[in-house]
Amino acid sequence: MASLLGNLFILAAPSGAGKSSLIKALMEKYEGNANTPMQVSVSHTTRQPRPGEVDGVHYHFVTREQFEALIEQGVFFEYAEVFGNYYGTSRVTIEQTLYRGIDVFLDIDWQGARQVTKLMPDTCGIFILPPSLDVLEQRLNHRGQDSDEVIASRMAKAVDEMSHFNEFGHIIINDDFATALNELEAIVTAQRLRSAKQQIRHQPLFDSLLGTA
Repeated sequence: MASLLGNLFILAAPSGAGKSSLIKALMEKYEGNANTPMQVSVSHTTRQPRPGEVDGVHYHFVTREQFEALIEQGVFFEYAEVFGNYYGTSRVTIEQTLYRGIDVFLDIDWQGARQVTKLMPDTCGIFILPPSLDVLEQRLNHRGQDSDEVIASRMAKAVDEMSHFNEFGHIIINDDFATALNELEAIVTAQRLRSAKQQIRHQPLFDSLLGTA
């Protein structure tokens, strides 16, 4: 895995903390920048599409039977059942993308993060927290995607999810969105500048500077 040129990032958070919005904003900021290629992994899920979601773009939407067949085939890098639905990430797709030097962002929960970091220890984990539970509930209500029952369920799960924040190497408090985005960008830049990655990315330069070419 040390020869992978791209970086793997995991962003986890309770629903409504803003991780998907932060990833989207980061992608838009660096869209078309050949020096910092990055993309979001498209996961498989058994949940129903929300309004505006497109199969193959936001998720690969499959039935529960199809998902369980993929589990048996060993397709997934990680998978978990969340709120009664399965979510999973293709291992082959992730590794091929990283080998091409493209950074990959996984929008998954702490359960999936544990599975991924066990297989790839140098994964960069980032946990997004809301400034308060009140703000978290307001955001869930304002996005208008879930019923009152679903929101209540998500809030009930939020404290348990947030209790796993210390399993991640970085924490961002998403109070002011612009500040949180800047902090996310700083983490990504620092990860890309690690010595091991720079040696792989710029080996000809190192050889030239040290006279080993």
